[in-house]
Amino acid sequence: MLTVVTVVGIGIVVPRPLWHDEPVGKAERSQQILMLSNPIHTDIAIPVDGDLIDRFAFLRTAGLDLDNPNLRYLVFGWGGRSFYTETRTWADLKTGPVLKSFALDRSVIHAELAGDIPLNAPGVTAIGIDADGLERLEQFILGSLEQTDNRPSPLIGSNYGPNDAFFEARGYFNALMGCNTWTAAALRQAGLTSGFWTSLPWMLRLSLRLHNKDERFAASQALP
Repeated sequence: MLTVVTVVGIGIVVPRPLWHDEPVGKAERSQQILMLSNPIHTDIAIPVDGDLIDRFAFLRTAGLDLDNPNLRYLVFGWGGRSFYTETRTWADLKTGPVLKSFALDRSVIHAELAGDIPLNAPGVTAIGIDADGLERLEQFILGSLEQTDNRPSPLIGSNYGPNDAFFEARGYFNALMGCNTWTAAALRQAGLTSGFWTSLPWMLRLSLRLHNKDERFAASQALP
């Protein structure tokens, strides 16, 4: 038990990256993204604008309606193909996908269209970043997608409903290096510091607050 507590503590407290180069000037954090979390999984929600729609126009190939007037966010998450696509609700939990998550499983990106997301809703963390950080974040998400003939490959028929889709992703998933470590890596690209290993949402949230003690979390209403 002591070993587990020690590993978890180190994973949260040791920063990643260990240091940042000091910026010449303090960039304005004019962009706000959201981290959405439940007990085991985190996603990143990016506010929609024309540039974002153009960059992720390939989502239309999976039947997503990017012209919906109620669209406010594109939401992205990474995870194991078996568990992610076969476990739409807790009632769908099966032994096979769970076992694969503890070994190696092919990975997928889950993309979802979302309307307004209240900042004070449970599991919502609002994060301020600058324009360069947003650009790097979007490039990281695009770089996580597997390409076939220079286009992301949708998994037709694996979606949960009309407003989401799965795409083949790069890399392999396991329980130690899973969805939440991907989210942490994405946020590091956006300019944040996370804990060195944050396999669970609460570990990631705690490490972000610990290592980013400035106004970028001023709008956050996430639960502990």
